[in-house]
Amino acid sequence: MAWLLTRFLACWRLCLGLLSVLVCLAPCVNLQPAENINYNLVHSWADKLGTELFHLGDFITRRKEVQNHFKDAKVVSRNGASIVDSMAKEIEMMMDLKVSAVRRIMDTAENTALSHQNDMADKMFSYYNAKEMLEPGDPIPPIPTPAPDMDKDIGEPLIYVQPKVVVLEPRPEFHNTPVNFSVSSVHVPVNVFDRAPDVIKAIQWSENLDQIFRDNYKNDPTLSWQFFGSSTGFMRQFPASKWNKDVPVDLYDCRLRSWYMEAATSPKDIIILMDGSGSMLGQRLDIAKHVVNTILDTLGTNDFVNIFTFDKEVSPVVGCFEETLIQANLGNIRELKEGIESFKPKSIANYTAALTKAFEILEDTKSTSRGAQCNQAIMIIGDGAPENNREVFELHNWRDPPYKPVRVFTYLIGKEVANWDDIRWMACENQGYYVHLSDTAEVREMVLNYIPVMARPLVLGRHDHPVIWSQVYADIEDTKLSDYLWDINQCEYQKADVLEYWQVHDRMLEPSEMHRRKYRRMKETWNQPVDSNVYQFMTTVSMPIYDRRENANITEEVLINEALWELQTRETRIANILGVAGTDVPINEIKKLLSPFTLGVNGYAFIVTNNGYILFHPDFRPIFQGYILKPSYNSVDMIEVELLDDDRPARDFNPVLMTIRDSIINQSTGSKWMLVKNHFDEMKRVTRIKRQYYWTAIKKTPFTLVISYPEQYGVSRLDIRTDQEIHRMNVEGTNLRSFFAGKKWKIHPDWLFCKHSNRTFKTPEIELLYFLERMSEPGWRWPGSRSAMPPEHAAAMFSNNSSTGRYPSINEKESYYCDRQLMQALVFDAHATDWYANTTSFMEDKITHEFKQRFGVTVAFLATHSGLTRWHEFHSNNAEESGAGETFSKNNTRAIDEIWYKRAVDQHFVRDESFVYSVPFDAGESNSEILVTASHAVFHSEGGKSAPAAVVGFQFQHSALYKLFHNITGNACAVDDKDCYILDNNGYVVISTRVHETGRFFGEVNGAIMKRLLEENVYRKVVVYDYQAVCFESKNDNNASSMLLSPLFHLLRVGKWLLHTALWYIVQLLQWAPGVSSHYADMYGDSNDTEPPPAPPPEPERHAHGNGNGGHGKKNDDDHWLRYLTLHRTRLKPCDMKRELYTLFNEKDNVVYNMTAHACERPFVVLPIPLSNLILLVIDQMCPRDATLVLTVNPQHIDYHLSINDSLACFKQAREFNRVRPQSCISRHANESSIKLCGKACSVYANLGLLLLCHILSRWL
Repeated sequence: MAWLLTRFLACWRLCLGLLSVLVCLAPCVNLQPAENINYNLVHSWADKLGTELFHLGDFITRRKEVQNHFKDAKVVSRNGASIVDSMAKEIEMMMDLKVSAVRRIMDTAENTALSHQNDMADKMFSYYNAKEMLEPGDPIPPIPTPAPDMDKDIGEPLIYVQPKVVVLEPRPEFHNTPVNFSVSSVHVPVNVFDRAPDVIKAIQWSENLDQIFRDNYKNDPTLSWQFFGSSTGFMRQFPASKWNKDVPVDLYDCRLRSWYMEAATSPKDIIILMDGSGSMLGQRLDIAKHVVNTILDTLGTNDFVNIFTFDKEVSPVVGCFEETLIQANLGNIRELKEGIESFKPKSIANYTAALTKAFEILEDTKSTSRGAQCNQAIMIIGDGAPENNREVFELHNWRDPPYKPVRVFTYLIGKEVANWDDIRWMACENQGYYVHLSDTAEVREMVLNYIPVMARPLVLGRHDHPVIWSQVYADIEDTKLSDYLWDINQCEYQKADVLEYWQVHDRMLEPSEMHRRKYRRMKETWNQPVDSNVYQFMTTVSMPIYDRRENANITEEVLINEALWELQTRETRIANILGVAGTDVPINEIKKLLSPFTLGVNGYAFIVTNNGYILFHPDFRPIFQGYILKPSYNSVDMIEVELLDDDRPARDFNPVLMTIRDSIINQSTGSKWMLVKNHFDEMKRVTRIKRQYYWTAIKKTPFTLVISYPEQYGVSRLDIRTDQEIHRMNVEGTNLRSFFAGKKWKIHPDWLFCKHSNRTFKTPEIELLYFLERMSEPGWRWPGSRSAMPPEHAAAMFSNNSSTGRYPSINEKESYYCDRQLMQALVFDAHATDWYANTTSFMEDKITHEFKQRFGVTVAFLATHSGLTRWHEFHSNNAEESGAGETFSKNNTRAIDEIWYKRAVDQHFVRDESFVYSVPFDAGESNSEILVTASHAVFHSEGGKSAPAAVVGFQFQHSALYKLFHNITGNACAVDDKDCYILDNNGYVVISTRVHETGRFFGEVNGAIMKRLLEENVYRKVVVYDYQAVCFESKNDNNASSMLLSPLFHLLRVGKWLLHTALWYIVQLLQWAPGVSSHYADMYGDSNDTEPPPAPPPEPERHAHGNGNGGHGKKNDDDHWLRYLTLHRTRLKPCDMKRELYTLFNEKDNVVYNMTAHACERPFVVLPIPLSNLILLVIDQMCPRDATLVLTVNPQHIDYHLSINDSLACFKQAREFNRVRPQSCISRHANESSIKLCGKACSVYANLGLLLLCHILSRWL
C-alpha cells in the first residue's frame, strides 16, 4: 500500500512539473497562433460545391443525350490547304464579277463623253442632287432670296432649280438605306459650284450612265454602290439615295478618297518643300499649311512622302524622318500634319539647297529600291523664288530627254506677289503645274490640279486601264471627323463636370472622387468593339476613265503687254482624265464567302494586302468608345494582330512570323504552325494555343487569303453519311421543316446558308424555312457557285463549247445560292437535336422543378457546330425571369462564335467533363439580377479522332449560387477573420462575400494574395500587346499661326475678363445654395457599388489646397476650382499598350493545391473546384497585407524610352517592314512633252493705296 502511495506522489509531482513548464512556455506559444484555416474543411467545401454544380449542369443540359444523338456523324480530317484554295477561288470569282461591272461603266463613260463633247452646258439642268432631292410629301423649300448685291458680285442672276422628287425604299443589302433603283443621284462637295460650265456639262452627259448601272445590277444582284467620280468634283452614285445629313460636317470629296486617287495616278514619291522665309507669315502661312494638308489628304498607302521646310537650312518637319521618304499611311500622315502645324517661318529661303536636297533623296530612294518606284514629284510652296535654278534641274532632271523623271508642282502663295515667272517656269519646264493661291477657300480645287497632270501618261496610253483595289476604309467617313467627335466628347465631359460642381462642389474636388471620375472615363475609351454597325467597312475596286479626245479648244488669259491681259481661245494637245469608275465591296460580304463553318470553332480567316496590312481580321478594332474611328485604323499590319507566344518585348517580332509575312505579301502558297496568344472577351481573357496557318493568293488582286484553326481540336471535323443527305431524306418523304418546329431556335445571323439575290426576308430563320420548302419540291438543284461568271466570260465560254452558238442570258441563271455542305450539316444537327425542343415532359419533371427552385435556373441552351441554337425557358412567376429566354435569344445567336462556346471547347482539353462558369465583368455594378452562364462542350469521337459537335449550357441566378456557397460553408466565411472567394480560370471574381466585387479582377481586390498565387503557379501571367491602341496627348491651342495683337485684341481681353468676373460671382452665389450636400449624398449613394481600383495618394499640391491647416483649405479649393475641373484638352494619338492577363496553370496534380495555410507566411488555402473552371480561395484576414499593391488587367502604355522629339511613328519607321509594290506603274509617255498646259500666269497690279499706307506707317513708326 505504501508502495502505491509513493508511486502516486511521484506521478503527481511529475504532472505538476510538466504543468509548470507549460505555464512558463505559454507566452511563447501565443506568438504562433493556431491555424485559422482548416485545409480539410476547405477541401470538403470545394468538393461539395463542384459536385452540386456538376449534377445541376448534367441534369439541366442533358449533355449525355446530346452526345448520343451525334453518334451517327463521321469524324473526318480537315484539309487546310484545300479549304484556303477553295475560298480564294470563290473570292476571286466574286471580285472578277465586280471588275467586270466597273469595266463596263468605264467603257460606257468614255464613249458617252466623246459623243457629247459638243453639247452645250445647260445651267438650268435638273438632276437628282443627293443633298437636296425630295421624297413624295416632303415640303418644297422656298426659293432662296439672294443678297441685294449678289447679282453684282457673281455677274449674273442667281440660278435656282427646284429639287427633283424621288421615291426611296429601304433595302437591307444597302444597310437599310432608302434607295431608288431607277436612277442615280449626284453628290457635289461644298467647295464645288454645281452650275459651273464644266461641272454641269459633266453632270448632264453622265446621266446616261444610269442604264449601265441598272444593267450591271441586273447581271449581278450582289453589287453594292456603283459610282462615277468626276474630275470636276461631283460623284454620281447608283442606286439613288439621300446623302447622310446626320454627319455634322460634309467633308466628302470623291477626289480625296483612296479609290479615286490610286486609280487616277500610279504610285508616287513626293517631297513637299515649304518656304520658311520671314515673309511667309499671317494669311500666307495659313494658306501654305492648308495646301500641305490637302496634298497629304490625296496620298494613299502605296505612296511615299516627306515634308521639308527651307530657309537658310533645309529641315524635315518631323525630325526623325530626315533623309528618307515615309509611307503615306494614316499614322504617318497624321505625324506630318502635326509637324507642319508647329512650323514657324524664320529667315531667307534657299531654293537651291532645298531643290538639291529633294533631288538627292528621290535619287537615293530610286537607287535603293525603296519608296513607290514609280512617279516622283517635288511640290514647292512659297511666295516667290528669286531665280529659276536652271542648273539644278539640268543636273538632276534633264539627263534623259524627252523624259523628266521628277515632276515639279509649284504653289505661289499671296495676293500681291512678285517673281511669279521663275516659280512658274520651274513647273512648266519639268512637266508639272503651277497655281497661284490667294485665299484658303480655293486651296482644295487648286491643289487637286496636280492629279490630272500625273495622270497624263495613263491617258496617253489609252488602252491600259489599271484595276485598283483599295485598302479597307469606312464608307464616306473622314478621319478628320474623329478629331471633331473627340472634341465634342471633351466638351460634353466639361459641361457635365461644371454642372455637377454647381450642385455638389464640396465632395467633387476630393482626390478619390476625381480619381473615380477619371477612371470611369478611361473605361469608356477602352471600349473597342470588334463588331460594330456604326460604320460600314469596305474595299473598292476602281478604274480610271480617259477623255479620248487628243485636242481641245481652251480659253485662257494672255499677257499682251506689261499691264494688259486678254482672253484668247486656241486648240491644244490634251490628255485629260474624266474621272474614276468604281463599286464598293462590303467587308461583311467577303466574310460570308469564307464559310466560317468549314474552319470550325476558334478558326478564322483574314486577308492581307501587298503592304502587309489586314483588310479584315477577327482582331481588327477600328473604333473606340463605340463610335469614333481610330486615327490610323486602316494601317494595321498582320504581325500586329497575330501575337506569338514567345515572351519577346513589344515590337520585337519573331523572325518566324516575319518570314511568314514575307511569304504572304509575295502571294506565295504555304502553311505553318505557330504558338500564339489569343485574347477575347473585351481583351480581358487570353488563351495560349498552337494554331495551323494556310495561305494563298487571290489572283488578279493585291490580296492574300490566310486561314487558321487550332491544332488541338481543329484538325478534325464532323461530316454526315450518305443516308443523311437532304436529297435522300426528301426521297424518303421526310419533312425537313419539321426539324425546325416552334420558335425557340435560331441560326447564325452572319452565315450564308441560303440566300436569295432578288428577295429579302424578315429574319434568317424565315428565309431558311422558305428554302427548306423549296428543297422538297421537284426540280431542286444546288447552285454551283456563289458568284456568277461575268457576262463576257460566259459568252466566250459558251460560244466555244456550244454547237448552237447561243449562250444563256444572265437572267436565266439561278437567283439564289446555298452552301450545300453547311445546309447538310444544319439539317443533320436539327434532326439530331429535334428532341431537345420537345421539353414538355422534362419541364414537368419533379426533379427539374426542384433544380429550378433551388438554383434559379432561367434558361437551358444548345448550340451546334453548324450554327443552330436551341433553348428552352424555365418559367416562374417572376416577370423578369419569364423573359430570360427572349433575352438569351437576342444576345446569343452566333453559336460557335459566342464566347461561352469557345471557352467550353478550350476547357474540354483541361478537364473534359467540366463546365465553364462566368459572370459579367460589371456584375457588381448592376442593379438587376446577375446571371451565371455555364457551358460544356460535347465532342464526338470515331476512329481515334474527335471533333466538337455542340456546346450545351444554362443560365441561373447568381444569388442562388451565393446561397449555395453560403449553405456549404456555413458561417465560416461570414466572419471578419476570413475572406472566401470563387475565382474563374482568368482570375475574375465569381463569388465574394462582398457582392460589389463580383466580376472584378481579383488582383484589383487583393493584389498581395494575387501576387502569391502567381508566385505559387496557381495563375500564370500572359502579356498581350495592343498595337491598335489610342492615347491622348495634350493639345496646345496656342501653336497655330501667329496672331496680330491689335488694339481690338486688348479690348477683347478686357471683355473676357469682365465676363469671367461675372461668371465667378454667379458661381459664388450658387455654391452656398442650401441642401447641396444632402443632394450629393442622395445622388451618389453607396460608393462601394461602383468602386474602381484604389486611387493613388493625392498629389502634394492638391493635398495642400484641399486639407491645409488654419481653415484655409476650403478657400484654396474655391480659388482653384477651375484648375481642378477644367479638362486638359487632348488630341488622339496612335500608341501601343499592353495588358497583363492571367490564366489558370492547368497542370494536373499541382502541388500548390495540397498546401495548407501556415500562419501569416501563407495566409490562404486554394483548391480547384472539381469539374469546373473555378478555384476556391480562403484567406486569413487577420494577417497584415500591402493594401497599396494592385494588379490590374487594364491597358498600360508601353514606354519605348523615346527622346522628347520622337514618337511612335518614328519608332516604327526605324523598323519598317517589307512590302510589295503594285504591279501597275505608268509614269511616263513619249508624247507628254507635246502638252504645254501647265497653269495660268498671275496678274500683278500695284495697289497704290496700300503702298501709300505702308509708307506713312513706316515714317510714323
